[in-house]
Amino acid sequence: MTTKKGQLKGGIFLILAAVIWGLSFVAQSEGLEVIGTLTFNGIRMIMGGTVLLPVIAIMSGVQKSKNKKLGSAEQKTPEEKKKDRKSLIVGGLVCGTVLCVSSNLQQAAFGYTTVGKVGFITALYMLLVPIISLVFFKKRVSLPVWIGVGLGVVGLYLLCAGGKATFGKGELLALACSVGFAIHILVIDKYSAIVDGVKLSCAQFFVSGIISVILMFIFEKPSIHAIMSAAPYLLYTGILSCGVAFTFQTLGQRDSDPTVASLLLCLESVFAVIFAWVLIDQKMSVRELSGCIIMFVAIVLAQLPADVFKRKKKV
Repeated sequence: MTTKKGQLKGGIFLILAAVIWGLSFVAQSEGLEVIGTLTFNGIRMIMGGTVLLPVIAIMSGVQKSKNKKLGSAEQKTPEEKKKDRKSLIVGGLVCGTVLCVSSNLQQAAFGYTTVGKVGFITALYMLLVPIISLVFFKKRVSLPVWIGVGLGVVGLYLLCAGGKATFGKGELLALACSVGFAIHILVIDKYSAIVDGVKLSCAQFFVSGIISVILMFIFEKPSIHAIMSAAPYLLYTGILSCGVAFTFQTLGQRDSDPTVASLLLCLESVFAVIFAWVLIDQKMSVRELSGCIIMFVAIVLAQLPADVFKRKKKV
């Protein structure tokens, strides 16, 4: 059972992930001016997985030390270790494949439509999470969360959407991407409960990166010069956006409801606007500020207990 302290810790991890991803929009937009979608995603995700290898080694050493102090009774049997390895491999393949498809669909969408539209349509995954949970897993969603989801969609529209309401190839790619990220939220929620979160992040990045690199050699022709030119953006998105932020997501979701997690992670759009304002002087309009405020209200509502709107019986 998840404690209030655990929920708070999970929420902090998820918000930190949103901050890092918000800033990464600047790096991604610049990097994609130099190299292709598959090249960018393949390299940055392999970098993210590589960064996590020493972290895993350190954590494994600490865990072995604890096991020695606790005694053999607390150590896992060979059968349990084999089961854990199998779960990690399966989880890494599933999460990595979903991540690869979703990330590349999102990047491809930028070639056909505006950043604002891609941001808004992609963020619809927060609405799709409870719908998928309800339809396929019969998982009930509380009223405050549903209200938060509705307000979140309104806030994201005010924050990200442009004035023209067109729906073409780019919008379809972004919509497919939002479905992918909703599924990614749910598969992470499943596997992070049974395997080590950092190891799962590492595995999914290598799987996603390897698939993207294979496709890169088939569909793109990257040059070493172009890759070196994109190095600063690859380093940020690989080390922080992939290696750190996705790990925060995995760790945070252990103690968070998947719908609440999707709302917190959607704050990346809010932080993207804030960083664009502070770092590159793209000031927010009244409409965009209104979207930020509504998004924060949505987050607060989603955190409220399920019975908050029920009348309490008088004693």
